[in-house]
Amino acid sequence: MKASDVKKGNVVEHEGTVYQVRDIERSSPTARGGNVTFRFTLYSIPGGRKFDLSLRADDDLKEMDLVRRPSNFSYMDGEAFVFMDAEDYTQYMLDAALVGDNAGYIVEGVEGYYVQLIDDAPVGLQIPTSVTLTVVDTAPELKGASATKRTKPAKLETGLEIQVPEYITNDEKVWVNTLTGEFAGRAS
Repeated sequence: MKASDVKKGNVVEHEGTVYQVRDIERSSPTARGGNVTFRFTLYSIPGGRKFDLSLRADDDLKEMDLVRRPSNFSYMDGEAFVFMDAEDYTQYMLDAALVGDNAGYIVEGVEGYYVQLIDDAPVGLQIPTSVTLTVVDTAPELKGASATKRTKPAKLETGLEIQVPEYITNDEKVWVNTLTGEFAGRAS
């Protein structure tokens, strides 16, 4: 595939590493006969390491076939997260390094996880933009607290710690925005 045909979200291989394209900047030279160059912001799969790559329009990049399978979290196997394919019940084992910071958002009974596969091997995990988690440890509400929007730290069932409004108590379910890692409301 020519560099000029690459789109955001494509998965490509470069020097033996697989990357997802997050951003593309096109720069046209001012000099005559100069080549248009494309600057790609890539993130490695797995691992999510950032890599910048500049190519000329007609340089080749190998496109990889990334398959997204809707999956549900099943259980932990040591340090690994085991997901089950929602359609054909294939089990995928994702090690802690592959899951990375998303570990705090993995909980049973939540829809919207996608295991990313290349050649049937799990290479990444896409998580929903928000998940419901249970508060397991937070300070009691302060009596006579003013109406100001004060927050307090709360530990959630997955070990994640976030700031929540003062009125949230232990055993309550809360929505957490997985993009920002912030409290997004009370869950019923």
